[in-house]
Amino acid sequence: MAKDEGIEKEQRIETAGEEGPLAETPEEEIKRLTALYETAAAEAAVNYDKYLRSVAELDNYRKRAEKEKSDAITFANEKLIEEILPVVDNFDRALGHSTGSENVESLRQGIGLISGQIAALLKKFGLQEIKALGEKFDPSMHHAISEEDSNDSEPGTVVKEFQKGYLLKGRLLRPAMVAVARKPEVH
Repeated sequence: MAKDEGIEKEQRIETAGEEGPLAETPEEEIKRLTALYETAAAEAAVNYDKYLRSVAELDNYRKRAEKEKSDAITFANEKLIEEILPVVDNFDRALGHSTGSENVESLRQGIGLISGQIAALLKKFGLQEIKALGEKFDPSMHHAISEEDSNDSEPGTVVKEFQKGYLLKGRLLRPAMVAVARKPEVH
């Protein structure tokens, strides 16, 4: 049997020269190849995990970029509209104070036309007025600056509007400044 082992060893040595170095025994060769396979499989699993994470990150980035772009387009005029609102408020105040003679009436009509034009322009770009007077107080839409005793209105109802509130395409731009009804104190 020793003679057979020697021949087998010589054949492995001859084969090793052709294919590369071989282990001493087939069992050792199997162990070596198994270890190489396990190392390669582990590396492949790590690389596949990195690939999946990169794809997910790229997809999340794409979605976030699309949302930011959409928001930028939707709310591009927000600053402009915020700047125009005080002008609209001043027109409304001027209309409120222009009562009297015939000259004042023509001024009143002119300011009324301008105010209507500006309001139509703002509406065209997505501005909506918040309804406040007579509505239930909503802290997400109204900014209460005072309370007033009222027997005519239920407590928590808006009884005065000092400054109009606005939504821009459904998002709060400015809350309405209001006075809220409260139940009169009984003495």
